[in-house]
Amino acid sequence: MSDNATAARRSAIYLLDQILGEGRLLSECLAAGALDRLAPEDRARAQRLTLQTLRGLERADRLLDNHLNRTPALTVNNALRLGAVELCQGEAAHGVVNSMVEIVGRSRKHGRLKGLVNAVLRKVAAEGPEAWPKMRVPRLPDWLREPLIMAWGTDAVAGMEQAHFTGAPLDLSLKPGATGPGEALPTGSMRMQDAGQVSNLPGFDRGDWWVQDAAAALPVCVLAPKPGESVLDLCAAPGGKTLQMAAAGAKVTALDISEPRLERVRENLKRTGLQAQVIAGDALEHQGQYDAILLDAPCSATGTIRRHPDLPFAKDGSDFGGLIELQAQMLAHAWTLLKPGGRLVYCTCSLLPDEGEVQIEEALEQYPDMSIDRTALDVTGVDQSWITEEGGLRLRPDYWADRGGMDGFYIACLNKSA
Repeated sequence: MSDNATAARRSAIYLLDQILGEGRLLSECLAAGALDRLAPEDRARAQRLTLQTLRGLERADRLLDNHLNRTPALTVNNALRLGAVELCQGEAAHGVVNSMVEIVGRSRKHGRLKGLVNAVLRKVAAEGPEAWPKMRVPRLPDWLREPLIMAWGTDAVAGMEQAHFTGAPLDLSLKPGATGPGEALPTGSMRMQDAGQVSNLPGFDRGDWWVQDAAAALPVCVLAPKPGESVLDLCAAPGGKTLQMAAAGAKVTALDISEPRLERVRENLKRTGLQAQVIAGDALEHQGQYDAILLDAPCSATGTIRRHPDLPFAKDGSDFGGLIELQAQMLAHAWTLLKPGGRLVYCTCSLLPDEGEVQIEEALEQYPDMSIDRTALDVTGVDQSWITEEGGLRLRPDYWADRGGMDGFYIACLNKSA
């Protein structure tokens, strides 16, 4: 067990080095095979340790600062951070300290610092568990925190930060008529607080459900696809919305630029027994005419930080301008693919108004045959206070705080005049 635990910790430190040192997203590291050599349970542990450390990074750094004259090299610092988070969250001190000393000691570059690691972590083990819960909730970095405060206010952002620190439960979308494990949410999704291995849950093998955050399930509820309608799912991967629309009986075309990510869509279609046409291609070059379109546009993903705490550390906001321009281009092209009298749902998993409310305000001014459909937002479980001035739906991580929050999303339903 100790060898396995050390292997998982070593991999977690490597992931932290990549995220905090190289600006890589965790998903990129995993796709590149960073954990492929680990057994499944160790792989899961390495990911969990990485996520826990990123969520608690501010607290860990404040504790470590008390015992360091200067910040050591990144790999050593990340070993200390990981150790501090584990110690403060109740892991046995001897196991954590011995593991970190062994990992650093084996490093040709940093082996001489194993004594420092031992001394610092023993001090953290003595005082950290009591100090940890008294420290403030870790904050977002200023590059993201400041625009969010401008948009939503200090109290709302504090609520979001609490949701990010707590992390996300597992949400499931059900096939019509199926039952699933967990607690039923107002919007119809099922939620599990401590799910464990997803493939071991009841109903997985039967294809009764798929994993999808409750907020991410709402765009299709707003689109309300009908049996037999031709529906285009633009930027479809990983496929939760495709499955929803197929389950409603629509004739779905699922388009995504990433062939590897479409493999997940195909796997889930097969597991659930649902049908859709899956195409790898560029959304800006796609042709056709559809009754309804769902455009889940590429975005900053700032609404998903409770699941992806690596994002504020791997990114700095410098690419957001390009994403906002791409969203406008995609919406313009998608509008040409929509039949007269059809409807398009535009959504982003972003907390930034520039990727949501502002995009739609500008589009409504630009396209004379476009109108916003407020009645489409009359969906079970949707709070009327979430509806925005221009007629979209704004979801935030601080909503449903007592239930475990939700991803941040913006959703708008646009009708094309006949």
